Amino acid sequence: MECNDGISHRQHPNIEKEDLVMNSESIDTERLLMESEKQTYTNKLSSWEMESLTALCDTLLPAVDPPESTTDESVVRFYRTSASMNGTPEHVGRMISQRLRQHVLLGRIILVLLATRLGTFVLGLLGGGLPNLSPRYPFLLKCSEMSLEKRQQLVLSWRTSWFYLVRMIFFGMKRLISVVYFTQVDDNEDYNPIWEAIGYCGPDPYFISKKASESNKQSAYLTPKSLHNQPKEDLCGPLYKGIINVKCTQEILIESLKHSNFQVSINRKKKDCQMQVITIKCDVVVVGSGSGGGVAAGVLASLGYKVLVIDKGDYYARTNLSLLEGPTLDQMYEGAGLLSTKDLGVNILAGSTVGGGSTINWSASIRTPPHVIKEWADVHELEIFDSPLYKEALDVVCEKMEVQSDIDVSDEGFNNAVLRKGCLELGYPVVNIPQNAPKNHNCGWCCLGCKDGKKKSTCETWLKDVVNSGNGAILTGCEVAKVLYGRQKGRNRDTAKGVMFDITSSNDRQSSCVIVEAKATIIACGALNTPALLRRSGLNNKNIGKNLHLHPVVMAWGYFPDSEPLSSLLSDNQGDQVWPEKQKKSYEGGIMTTMSTVVADFNDSGYGTVIQTPSLHPGLFSAMMPWTSGLNIKHRMTKFSRTSHMFALARDMGSGVISTSPFDIKYKMHPIDEANLQKGIEKMLRILAAAGAEEIGTHHYSGSSINVKKASFHEFEKFVKKESSKAIQGLSMPIASAHQMGSCRMGINPRTSVVNQRGESWEVEGLYLADSSVFPTALGVNPMVTVQAISYCTTQSVLEFLRRRKTC
Repeated sequence: MECNDGISHRQHPNIEKEDLVMNSESIDTERLLMESEKQTYTNKLSSWEMESLTALCDTLLPAVDPPESTTDESVVRFYRTSASMNGTPEHVGRMISQRLRQHVLLGRIILVLLATRLGTFVLGLLGGGLPNLSPRYPFLLKCSEMSLEKRQQLVLSWRTSWFYLVRMIFFGMKRLISVVYFTQVDDNEDYNPIWEAIGYCGPDPYFISKKASESNKQSAYLTPKSLHNQPKEDLCGPLYKGIINVKCTQEILIESLKHSNFQVSINRKKKDCQMQVITIKCDVVVVGSGSGGGVAAGVLASLGYKVLVIDKGDYYARTNLSLLEGPTLDQMYEGAGLLSTKDLGVNILAGSTVGGGSTINWSASIRTPPHVIKEWADVHELEIFDSPLYKEALDVVCEKMEVQSDIDVSDEGFNNAVLRKGCLELGYPVVNIPQNAPKNHNCGWCCLGCKDGKKKSTCETWLKDVVNSGNGAILTGCEVAKVLYGRQKGRNRDTAKGVMFDITSSNDRQSSCVIVEAKATIIACGALNTPALLRRSGLNNKNIGKNLHLHPVVMAWGYFPDSEPLSSLLSDNQGDQVWPEKQKKSYEGGIMTTMSTVVADFNDSGYGTVIQTPSLHPGLFSAMMPWTSGLNIKHRMTKFSRTSHMFALARDMGSGVISTSPFDIKYKMHPIDEANLQKGIEKMLRILAAAGAEEIGTHHYSGSSINVKKASFHEFEKFVKKESSKAIQGLSMPIASAHQMGSCRMGINPRTSVVNQRGESWEVEGLYLADSSVFPTALGVNPMVTVQAISYCTTQSVLEFLRRRKTC
């Protein structure tokens, strides 16, 4: 197990575990070491399943001949290397066996069917073809026996099948295999031989160089004394004094809590019973450490209240990050970054780490738009949003995050430079996006965690207040089972009493039930997990889990070659030279600094789309790009580093439902939302062309594109009109979501909402919700500032509640 600086017990056996205990001011480092422990998974698929899986991997990503003009050895090797030659089937098998949480049974049934001749025949029939027929006995072939050409015909038939489940097979398998193939790393966990061919450097080179240099210095002079003298924030992160990982031994867990001045008691009900009950007492328990929970915990702890923060994710400090796409998706994202709605119609990205979405978001810090505030205050009659308190909240949270909007346009990242230039050329409105990071924070890896703490996530702001106040601690790796509440004598409704969860220590395998008794309970696990927790806890409000909004996103892309056109070599015309600059890559630079509101409709209905830019490293890039053949996808991936993406984000009128699990999500897009997204596609294609892209296209499964430089005006207009009128729903193209909200909405009536204006549950007194789940409607822009502002207001209500309890 390695600490954040790369030091391990194995490397330095002369250092005992006791020597790694910081000092009397800090919590035992053992649980911090556990945060970086490598997670290994076992492949439990049968030989039949692996035979089919290998055939599918080599169908989607086969060994093919490179174009004749290719001379780069790494590119030639990339074309000639199949997925199985790279070990991808084994990696995918492990993911299916132990990491996937959705459609695992369906996937395994399909693999078994493909391992049989009859099963392959049936799946071909459902796709509308019979590619496994053979003129020789036994006349039918199973998937692994078919030629590459026939297997690709089979897979392509699934893409447009009349049977929706078969379409799900295609898009699900294509997404999973693509992500794994382009993110898997070698045994040293730092390299994938494919990356060189596609122009990808892997983790930020500066970060890796700095980390290696510091590690070498520490290794050369490492002694228990030098370890004690090293700045502890550098060693184990800014929250080192407050993190308690529940995977540590129960002895360390209890001692750490007591060391943080929590009252802890142990009760074993029976002498022969191994299950013991650990009771922790505090003023406030906060479930979730993201933008909502972090604010609430920070404010309350700073005012002297004893606060226990609980998060199911782990803590990854600055120097403990890998900045590797695959491992980070697995460690810091819900469902390993592969979460989707039940029908695979929307791919969902959500943080699942200490700091929540604020740890892995793209720094956009946009205040609640005025037209949304007006709608929430006037239409939904929520006076809080038009109050001085909410205005104060917006100012406070923006000041805390050091939000600024001074963008260095001359050194803007690849994607944002393209969006800005295209909009200026066309006369479309374009604005700077405020950032919770300094002007010089041009980092394209912040979706994998912030390497230097310059992005002011809750780990760098509010949670630091919790730890530095001495009034709180943060339990990590801990999933709350249910909220505790009961009816007190003389009351007409239930009162919150705290939360409960089970733990099993990784060392002694001892299981315990932990009860946290609190005067006030704040749930802030996000719009996916909060309603699921409330349902599991037995709350009956029919609105819990309903009205889920996802800010659906669709994308368009443009390819900008990094070689100068022939015309510029034969003339002095500087306008034809390479732009964006040759050294710029699509995955580098500030992720989201520019936005266009050309189809946002802010001044009318308020329901339109904004156009922004995404962060796409190779795994997610390949998952989004359409697949028409193994040769085509490899051709597309060789253009990865110079392919610009932008997306249209809809303020959705459609909504979804969540049950007792965040992995059981149903969502229905409203026709107006689809129409708005189509308008966004039309504008994005024009922006990309105006910015100078050589080739443009969308993610529609047909894979259509056009060479803008060679097309006539009529051909270009025809292409734009056709692509922007194509269907979006029904797995026609990938739809993504990075913002989830509204699943426990705020309102003035318990018949139509879950919480009141104070953020308190209509059903349970002293139970507060403080995250994006309480949004009355979709927001329409990035929600971090709005979440924090609402949480700040809700926290004032919690303070009033605590004061009332104190005087009772």
